[in-house]
Amino acid sequence: QVQLVESGGGLVQPGGSLRLSCVASGNFFSIYAMAWYRQAPGKQRELVATITSGGATNYADSVKGRFAISRDNAKNTMYLQMNNMKPEDTAVYYCNADVSPRFGERAYGHWGQGTQVTVSS
Repeated sequence: QVQLVESGGGLVQPGGSLRLSCVASGNFFSIYAMAWYRQAPGKQRELVATITSGGATNYADSVKGRFAISRDNAKNTMYLQMNNMKPEDTAVYYCNADVSPRFGERAYGHWGQGTQVTVSS
């Protein structure tokens, strides 16, 4: 079983910064691609950024140049550095990871419980 726990959310003023973390724990063989999603009130969940196990990254156009995704494979942890934040970044941010439970078995997607990020003056 795999647990993903996000932290680092909170209230920030426009133009400010936050750093989210997502820690994976439990019994598993390997973590492959990881990603951050977000869901604003009344809207569908959207992809924010992805990172492969090798460190290749991809971003939604709305956050390019402002957000940076990274990971520490030794710590089973992923980060999202958010800079120059805007009110439209307000959402619950979710961690997602493709995790293989045992050697040779396919990976399955797992979700964290989410962390609230609010950008407001």
